[in-house]
Amino acid sequence: MGDWTGVGGRRVLLTGATNGIGLAAARALAADGARLAIVARSESRGAEAAAAIAAGAPDADRVDVLVADLARQSDVRALAEEALGRYPRLDVLVNNAGAVFSRRELTPEGHERTWAVNHLAPFLLTNLLLERLRESAPARVVTTASDAHKGATIPFADFAGERDYGRTGFHRYGETKLANILFTAELARRLEGTGVTATCFHPGVVATGFNHNNGAVARVAMTVMRPFLRRPERGADTLVWLVETPEVVDGAYYVDRQVATPSAAARDDEAARRLWEASLAQVGLAGAAA
Repeated sequence: MGDWTGVGGRRVLLTGATNGIGLAAARALAADGARLAIVARSESRGAEAAAAIAAGAPDADRVDVLVADLARQSDVRALAEEALGRYPRLDVLVNNAGAVFSRRELTPEGHERTWAVNHLAPFLLTNLLLERLRESAPARVVTTASDAHKGATIPFADFAGERDYGRTGFHRYGETKLANILFTAELARRLEGTGVTATCFHPGVVATGFNHNNGAVARVAMTVMRPFLRRPERGADTLVWLVETPEVVDGAYYVDRQVATPSAAARDDEAARRLWEASLAQVGLAGAAA
């Protein structure tokens, strides 16, 4: 399976790369020689991000832009199909895209939107790309989680958020971040011995465009907090490190490059297995092998 010798020359597919920690991570990875493919919601945003990445890494390979709205499972499937068609190797998948929505909304497939973007999209994309990752071993899956998972539980009886969405959406956001950690742990268990590792991390509270989509009050609140928040480069540091470092602890949750202990709910192996099976059904992959 070989040893991990850094990111130079490796194909890295990165979601959520048009701003914030995703863009900061993309810049750093490109500068270190990664062959980047970034996912954007529109061609224009992707082109702007690709130009910004290339400006900081003039000697790097061209940055490919793949367009998908990750709230739509049809787009996630098309994204995976395009990636499989274009890249005979896939060394790293970074599931970084995430959002919070103050009001409950449904996707075209009928899923609650925060759950769809933050959990179902990375779950589906990873599963659709798993065989290519196995073929490319050693390979890595890195997912952006959050300490916002603390205090949350998985809403097994209310995935659509009909009963308990919360007034701001952050309650739901915490549930999705818990799902990211459980997904990582179960993915690592299912991939044991394949040469593909799975890790996740907490970036800290970062000064980005996050939550600016939720109206004037949310934008003002984030602006007031901005001087006390991490810069995107600091938030991206652990992400970049997890992609590049020679050794990682498979299935672990990291904070500031260190293995951290998540909540008790995030260490529940039975909940992780149950969530995996429920997620397979939600994305139409029930019965599929990991």
